[in-house]
Amino acid sequence: MKQSSKTALGGVVSALSVTLMLMTAVIPFMTYALPLLAGALLILMVIEINKRWAFIVYVAVSLLAVLVVPDKEAAVFYIAFFGYYPIIKSPLEKHLPNVVEWIIKFLIFNAAAVTGYLFTTYVLGIPFDDMGSMGRYGLIILLALANAVFVAYDIMLTKFITLYLKKIRKSFRKIFK
Repeated sequence: MKQSSKTALGGVVSALSVTLMLMTAVIPFMTYALPLLAGALLILMVIEINKRWAFIVYVAVSLLAVLVVPDKEAAVFYIAFFGYYPIIKSPLEKHLPNVVEWIIKFLIFNAAAVTGYLFTTYVLGIPFDDMGSMGRYGLIILLALANAVFVAYDIMLTKFITLYLKKIRKSFRKIFK
C-alpha cells in the first residue's frame, strides 16, 4: 500500500471513529457501545497496514475524543480499553496458549474497567449511578456482567476479522491501493 493510501485510510478510520464517539452526545445510552465500535475500526488499520499505524490512529482519536466528545465517560473507556484492545488482540492470540491468553485478556479488561471507573468517578467527578436493589454487591455484579460483555466483544471481533478477511478485503483493497 502506498504512503498516501495509508494516510488516507488512517484519516478515514480516524474520522469514522471520532464520528462514532461524537454520536454518544446524540444517543446517550450508547456510552459504551459506540466507543466499542470506534475501536473495532482499528482492525482495518492492523490488517491492512500494521500495528504501528493503528496505534497512531488510536492516539489521534483519543486526543480528539478528549477535546471534542461531550460524553467524557465514553472518551475514557475508548482510551482505557476499546481503542487499543483491537491492536493487542492479535499478538495475545498468536503467542500464548488459550488459557493463558484468556487470563491475560481478562486481567487487561478488568484493570481497564476498574481504572476507567475510578477515573470517571474521582477525577472527572461523574457520579456512578446508584446500584439500588443490588446493594453493596452492585459493583461486583456489574463488573461480572461487564466481563460477560467483554467475552461477547472478543468473539465479535474475531468474527468481524474472519468476515473481513474472507468476504470484504478484496473489495476494500480496490479502494485503498
